[in-house]
Amino acid sequence: MIPDDQVDEVRARADIVDIVSEHVQLKKSGKEYKANCPFHDERTPSFYVVPDKGFYKCFGCGKSGDVFSFVMERMGLDFVEAVRHVAARSGIEIREVSREREEEDPHRALYELNTFAREFFRKNLTDPETGAVARKYLADRGVTEEVAERFGLGWAPDEWTALRDTAAKLGLDEDLMVEVGLLGRRERTGDAYDRFRGRIIFPIEGLSGKVVGFGGRILAQDRSDAPKYLNSPETPIYHKGSVLYGLSGARHTIRREECALVVEGYMDVVSLASHGFGNAVAPLGTAMTEEQARLLSRYTTKVVLLFDSDSAGLKATFRAGDVLLAEKLHPAAATLPPGEDPDSLVRSEGAEALQRHLDDAMDVLDRKLQILEEKGYFRSIERTRSAVDRVLPTLRAAADPALRDIYVAKVSDRTGVRRDTLEEEIRKEGRRTRAVGTPPPAQTAPRGRPPSTVLRMGPERELLAIMIRNPEYVERVAEWLGPDDFVDSAYRAIFQTLLDDPELRSPPPSMDPVAAARFTELLNDPAEIPHVGRVFEKAVTRIRAAALDARLEALHRRVREATDETEKRTLAQEKFTLSKELRDLDPEYWASTLRRIQNDPQREQHNP
Repeated sequence: MIPDDQVDEVRARADIVDIVSEHVQLKKSGKEYKANCPFHDERTPSFYVVPDKGFYKCFGCGKSGDVFSFVMERMGLDFVEAVRHVAARSGIEIREVSREREEEDPHRALYELNTFAREFFRKNLTDPETGAVARKYLADRGVTEEVAERFGLGWAPDEWTALRDTAAKLGLDEDLMVEVGLLGRRERTGDAYDRFRGRIIFPIEGLSGKVVGFGGRILAQDRSDAPKYLNSPETPIYHKGSVLYGLSGARHTIRREECALVVEGYMDVVSLASHGFGNAVAPLGTAMTEEQARLLSRYTTKVVLLFDSDSAGLKATFRAGDVLLAEKLHPAAATLPPGEDPDSLVRSEGAEALQRHLDDAMDVLDRKLQILEEKGYFRSIERTRSAVDRVLPTLRAAADPALRDIYVAKVSDRTGVRRDTLEEEIRKEGRRTRAVGTPPPAQTAPRGRPPSTVLRMGPERELLAIMIRNPEYVERVAEWLGPDDFVDSAYRAIFQTLLDDPELRSPPPSMDPVAAARFTELLNDPAEIPHVGRVFEKAVTRIRAAALDARLEALHRRVREATDETEKRTLAQEKFTLSKELRDLDPEYWASTLRRIQNDPQREQHNP
């Protein structure tokens, strides 16, 4: 059980607006926030959250309560689970009094190592001698001491084993430090060394405030062979596509300002914060992902993209814009002077200069049409047709029906193409998208797998199609999945082949005939894949969920066959942990798995 004083502390410190915003888009209305009720269907908002009093109320269905009752009702948790959930989201560590010790977070040791590393790097930055160069660099970039402390900035000495040696004196596990990405190992000797050396350190926090990873910017001028920025690798607690740098500290400002600024890197976020813009966040070395867009949608509907204005920056702007539109956000693009980024602009011309560009930010569709106009795309019939092809992805991405209607009207007016023609083009793309994920009709389930996995071949095919057409995605896929995660043996062989040679455009002679035929089919498939990032995220999530489902199915059989009660309890606890992991990853898939297990007439009482 959780002591009453702890429950009261969590209730008092929790931000009910923040918690509720994870499930519904709130809009500020005076001192309150309102939205369409998440508990019943309605067209006019009747659901209100009153942060000063810490409660919510729907005047349509009558549901009301505090932050705990909302979580219990929305997520199906009991009271203790709701308190734990709210405490974790609020960065509060709770103590429990119980005869049976609750299972600890399996990743607790990794979080503790990251906390140790943050303190180590921070201490080095503030050290009068060790951190002098780093502090001067930050000061020259306009980063105040207050902002450096707020972001937990640190300094990794330019030494091979400074962090490792300090950790060893404290008895910290070297293998775990390698797993969490703080140390690396030399291939020949296996000796561990510090991954971050001679770098300004930017701790990366999840929404709970826990450090999940690090980014480091190199300072040494003679390290031209080293990357300018070095980031933590994917780990059990850090998935870069699901985190936005700076969001844990910026979310309240974003909600207050009703706008988020999305910039390209760590330094932009920190520099803007030093100049009064506390609502800036940054993707972590990847293009904007669907999950990152969903994070932003909890706090605002308006997003201003502040990327470079060169060709690469414009492509990144429009890719991010489409992802944001798909989550019903309204993205705008700010055009900075050539050669400038947000950091350099505020340092050279001040906050007022940046604010002027923010005030002049254009909706992403308007910006795209403006660029097409500047490049002469509306001067001939042929080029106008090409211009339509270039704006269609943005029309298709707009999930907000009203905004899409505005977009279609605007493109129709600018190009002369009738509304019904544009709408048919949008529908036509949806049909092509479904064709990409259709598996071959002769597909059968491999031995040793539950029959239900036959229906899960689509994501494997989709993911391979993306990898073949976009070789840059191969490395991203490899960060999440391995060959064993593919159920279909032919797709597994194709995946392994692409890992070995991402640019391969014909089946290798040694490939199995069935896999070779599938590979050729994928290579020759003419169907387009719109919103590649979204399809990628969904396919990876579903494949990972399928792998967890298979492990749960195996554990379920072992529980059913076990005769020893102690063994049953141990296996049941393993099932509970896996089930929670699956629920967090893919709630829809988890619900299907849970129904299947619960409908098993031979299931044991220990099942989750």
